[in-house]
Amino acid sequence: MYEPVQELLSNGSQALNTTCRYFAQGEDICLPLTDIPFYYPLRQNLLSGYSDTILALAAPVVAYWTMSLFFHFLDCSGWKWLDKYRIHESVEVRSRNLASHSDVIWAVVIQHIIQTLLGYLWLTEPPEISHARCQTQMEVLARSLVTAARWVVGDEASRDFLEVRGAAVTQWLYWWGIPAFQFIFSLFLLDTWQYFLHRLMHTNKFLYKQFHSVHHRLYVPYAFGALYNHPLEGFVLDSLGAVLAEYLAGLTVRQTIFLFAFSTCKTVDDHCGYSLPFDPLQMFSGNNADYHDIHHQTVGIKSNFSQPFFVHWDTLLGTRMTRKDIEDRRRKVKTT
Repeated sequence: MYEPVQELLSNGSQALNTTCRYFAQGEDICLPLTDIPFYYPLRQNLLSGYSDTILALAAPVVAYWTMSLFFHFLDCSGWKWLDKYRIHESVEVRSRNLASHSDVIWAVVIQHIIQTLLGYLWLTEPPEISHARCQTQMEVLARSLVTAARWVVGDEASRDFLEVRGAAVTQWLYWWGIPAFQFIFSLFLLDTWQYFLHRLMHTNKFLYKQFHSVHHRLYVPYAFGALYNHPLEGFVLDSLGAVLAEYLAGLTVRQTIFLFAFSTCKTVDDHCGYSLPFDPLQMFSGNNADYHDIHHQTVGIKSNFSQPFFVHWDTLLGTRMTRKDIEDRRRKVKTT
């Protein structure tokens, strides 16, 4: 075996003692679990008495109505200082939208029931991971790190690096680096699924008329109308897309809780009707409430298909539209 591997695995085993002892069988299983990262499924449940799987099912529903009620409170507050942040006047919601609030609420409740049933059938409690399995996975990762280091910087430099940093880097990759990549990859997968299906529903007349036109009855979006869809569209576009992203990215149940809650909050925020400079979800990327509002207007209905996180597919495939693009188009119309 290449010498740094032995040293790396030896150091790695020592570094693992603190964390992996909590996976040991027998008396050690009762030791505190505070050293295990919060996302890891074998730590105790986040809420006592409720499994993390149940929490993963409840998280998007709770997130949806919590966020929606917050923005609904802003809508009803009458605070004048909010006017400069409203994308549309309140009267537009009442006069231009074709669906009543009761229609919207009922449709969202149906979608929540469907997505909860899908999640209940799909998600399972994570299997118990033994100390030996944890050690084996770490050793496989260590060998991969050695191979990568030799390929990038050569034998001598990789030996020096691995002897000093190898164990720490392996441990960081195992507990944080790879899980973080998995989560970001799940966001990319969900965006990809939704972009191409969303675009198809606009370019195919049958799909638009029978399904997606329901969502566009809200010409002026608002928060609790974010999931106002035809039930079949809601199942395929949102619920199935989230499940596929979770599966293909290999997320743990704890990571899945965050994915479901985060994507729900982002979707609600994208329909909130406010362009808020202090909203962290609107600072997350260019795909925000103002960006998606353009898509709900007649001028932009064939643009801005990306949702809910990034705008790369719109940019790469030429379907991105900004407020500046709209102004430029209007000026051209006036001059012709």
